[in-house]
Amino acid sequence: MRETLMLANNWKFKAVEEKDWLPAVVPGCVHTDLLKNGVIKDPFYATNEHDLQWIDKIDWEYESTFDVPRSLLSASSIELVFDGLDTYADVSVNGVHVLSADNMFRTWRADVKAYVKEQGNSLHIVFRSPVREDLPKIDALGYNLPASNDQSELGGLGDNKISIFARKAPYHYGWDWGPRFVTSGIWREARLEAWSESVITDLFVEQNEVTAAEARLTLHVEIESERDWNGTLSLNADGLTWDSQVAVKVGKNNVSVPVVIPNPKLWWSRGLGEAYLYSFKAELLAGERAVAGKTVRTGLRSIKLVREKDAVGASFYFELNGVPVFAKGANHIPNDSFITDITEDRYRHEIASAAESNMNMLRIWGGGIYEQSIFYELCDEYGILVWQDFMFACSMYPGDEAFLANVKAEAEQNVKRLRNHPSIVLWCGNNEIDSAWAQYDETGGWGWKKDYTAEQREKIWADYEAIFHRILPEAVESYAPGIDYWPSSPLVSVSGDINQHAHPLTTEGDVHYWGVWHAVEPFENYNLKIGRFMSEYGFQSFPEYDTVMTFATEQDLALDSKIMRAHQKNGDGNRLIKQYMDIYMNEPKDFPSFLYMSQVLQAEAMKMAIEAHRRKMPYCMGTLYWQMNDCWPVASWAGIDYYGKWKAMQYYAKHSFEDTILSFDRPEDGRLDVHLVTDKLDALSGTLNVALYDFSGVRLREDSASIALQGNSAAVVYSLNESEWLGGRKASSVVLHVEFVPGVGGESAISKQFYFASAKELQLESPSITVKEVAGSAGAAYELTTDNLAKQVWLKAEQAGRFTDNFFDLMPGVPKVVQFVNREVGEALSKPAAPGAIAVSSMIDYLAENQVEVV
Repeated sequence: MRETLMLANNWKFKAVEEKDWLPAVVPGCVHTDLLKNGVIKDPFYATNEHDLQWIDKIDWEYESTFDVPRSLLSASSIELVFDGLDTYADVSVNGVHVLSADNMFRTWRADVKAYVKEQGNSLHIVFRSPVREDLPKIDALGYNLPASNDQSELGGLGDNKISIFARKAPYHYGWDWGPRFVTSGIWREARLEAWSESVITDLFVEQNEVTAAEARLTLHVEIESERDWNGTLSLNADGLTWDSQVAVKVGKNNVSVPVVIPNPKLWWSRGLGEAYLYSFKAELLAGERAVAGKTVRTGLRSIKLVREKDAVGASFYFELNGVPVFAKGANHIPNDSFITDITEDRYRHEIASAAESNMNMLRIWGGGIYEQSIFYELCDEYGILVWQDFMFACSMYPGDEAFLANVKAEAEQNVKRLRNHPSIVLWCGNNEIDSAWAQYDETGGWGWKKDYTAEQREKIWADYEAIFHRILPEAVESYAPGIDYWPSSPLVSVSGDINQHAHPLTTEGDVHYWGVWHAVEPFENYNLKIGRFMSEYGFQSFPEYDTVMTFATEQDLALDSKIMRAHQKNGDGNRLIKQYMDIYMNEPKDFPSFLYMSQVLQAEAMKMAIEAHRRKMPYCMGTLYWQMNDCWPVASWAGIDYYGKWKAMQYYAKHSFEDTILSFDRPEDGRLDVHLVTDKLDALSGTLNVALYDFSGVRLREDSASIALQGNSAAVVYSLNESEWLGGRKASSVVLHVEFVPGVGGESAISKQFYFASAKELQLESPSITVKEVAGSAGAAYELTTDNLAKQVWLKAEQAGRFTDNFFDLMPGVPKVVQFVNREVGEALSKPAAPGAIAVSSMIDYLAENQVEVV
């Protein structure tokens, strides 16, 4: 059997030209080791990022000593294994060079049987500066390649964009939400692996055909052996066993065994059923003795991307176990600029937050990393579908033989590593490159093509096609059969003409809509510019005051201060937030109020977008906003800030992503339509209660109707004439309250408010909000009541955790019960807890005086 020795201890590091060694942590990186040793200040504080750009321009070395147990030393094969070396590294064992690495996304192995001894082994690694390594490649190529988000100027490199040469996380070079920290280090596990006789190196569960009646699978077992021998290959899962006799040859062996599981428990995404996981175990037996073994966990499901021509274009949706799934979720970026600082519990917080926000999909964006295994394991457990990008984004890449071979090995390794995860439902070649370059549209794209000669353009596009139309799809087809590949997001289709490139009104493929935000289009355009699958769109906000104060002081609290600008990586970001706030909101009374209102502004924008997309099902079958999370404390598009705090948007998304929602649409003819949308597969029926209230809670008009809706669909279930319902009253002084009460099945009622006037026009009066502990809740649940309408009520707790709802509207006469929850380390679910002191506020508390407009 395989024996493993972890190499996580006794590490030290230093700059190559220095003499003194410092203690190091593995896995880790130079930046975090320098910080732990007090050599540098907190990289995230103030403008410290700007002062740390020297780190990536020198070479660093790491060294460790280790002993090898006799049982391991006596094995026939001993390999040194690095799951991640970042990035240009030369490795020696006991003074002998054993490998050189040039790709942080690959696993690196070296046979060290001849070099290791029982005691006093030395392991030495030199990490060459990524900057010094790659700068000469620009001269060799003869021109810069486009890399819009590479913050080369901040890095002291002028216009030299070197990120495209390194197979390294693109966001390390800066992005429009993240800092530039070009790291080096041992970023994943380092170990010795030893075995004798034979070892099972891989077990792949290929899902040929999966239905509720039976799962037809092929179990592919990869075996390496030091000699020829005959024995038994025993395979089992959930009490089922399949044994076969095998003749193992010296070297590499591949054995494929077809199996059938009758009446399988299917794996479902969140909201559709249980995310059931099987454990498959393979063992090689010599008689009764186990020679080698391997276990993998997977879920049985059928999955396909459905792209079928229809009357208006072509569909784009995922079909899981025969059911069309409306994808609800967000784009995921790495949770930290320093990947090894991300704990398992931080991953669990993100994935549990996604599930608790009623999401069923996350897109792993192509400018980060192929995530740690725990990320996918959690998605498997929580039923979160994964759209997986390869790690290419917003850049054109070289196409020399060595680079393409490196990409090929990277793709094959990562597809093989991740292919048993049922959560992964799509591999996507890259982020936004097809639309940015726009090969077939001379005036389209991001303006890149104009900087190159015709000959250069031909070469750049040929290199693009080599990677994204040949190497990557071949890797997916060969190593993850049955999973679809999509060359670039967004894309219409691979047509080889101008119709290939996506735009906001395309009726095929997926869409990134950035008219709201970058082009300063009104929020209302979210209702108009809807594609078949909205894989990116977003709006920024600031984190809350407490988070801002982790990188700033009171003197820095101004939009144009040096530090606030340093923590806003989108050049126009602060101006755009202010510009949109002037359009849609009243003036905040101070900077902390501005922070609060920026979150409400973002939340309202995303609510409008998400619900517009959901109302358009089945035409639109996916909505993934930008972005789920942050990699440092910053103003960004995230719904959850760097410290895991839910912004207003995350609470709004939780409601807009509920399996069944009410939503409002306002056609141009003075009509208000009430939509009912459900992702549940069963039909709905019940009563819709519609009532008009003034802001003190007086009911002014009401109506009710019996309604019905098919499962997994959306429809208008009620319409009203606005002027008739207002009856001469000011639109700015009333609110419509709509409630759907299901008739059968024990489902809870759902409700929603609609305002006939914009937020800045509402005639709000100061509410008196009462917060009362719910008896028997052990201090975890509270009932809120108010005498006047309270908009965007924000509850803050003394203790760490969050409330089950926040930034909600509280209506007079409609009590609201919320619970405080937290998640202990390692816990899967949030649990009720006591919040300590509670502070409660609402929108009117953050407005400058005389900012409520009287209509």
